Amino acid sequence: MPEGLLKPVPADPSYLAFLGRISPEKRVDRAIHIAERCGLALKIAAKVDPADHDYFEKMIKPLLAKPHVEFIGEITDAQKSEFLSRAIALIVPIDWPEPFGLVMIEAMACGAPVIAFNRGAVPELIEDGITGFVVEDETSAIGAVRHLSRLSRTMIRERFEERFTARRMARDYLAVYRDLLGAAAPRPRIVSGAKS
Repeated sequence: MPEGLLKPVPADPSYLAFLGRISPEKRVDRAIHIAERCGLALKIAAKVDPADHDYFEKMIKPLLAKPHVEFIGEITDAQKSEFLSRAIALIVPIDWPEPFGLVMIEAMACGAPVIAFNRGAVPELIEDGITGFVVEDETSAIGAVRHLSRLSRTMIRERFEERFTARRMARDYLAVYRDLLGAAAPRPRIVSGAKS
């Protein structure tokens, strides 16, 4: 991600956040339950694709009436810095082996810790106890909320810069290309006196 696309905004974090898409595998219902059990507000910035409209209407819309939930809808990149900087943490309660999870590094770019379920690439992205917490279920997610004060939002941003910027990716690609070019350099061969 470009280093300057999202940045921390001075804010007093006051809610848990869910960002992304509302679908069965993203499990926004879990985020709603976690926030409720923690006694915290939850702001949901998410889109509903046409394929997930029935799921949203039947399973999620009734939960949005809970007093601690605010459904914002889809937000732009320009709105994400403020939304994530004001979050106590981003909740990522996925129920599938997500191969990356861009929302997690967007949160880290804003200095917001991430509490994510141990699925797919989550353990590769979240440094448990540094940039957030990798959890197994709703109960452990609630426990992780209690430990968020141990994390440094400045350190979370620094880890984003070290691990997930476009500049870092370009440097890594250049290093791979240099290694490949070095490995492809012609090597002298010893040829024995063969008879024709």
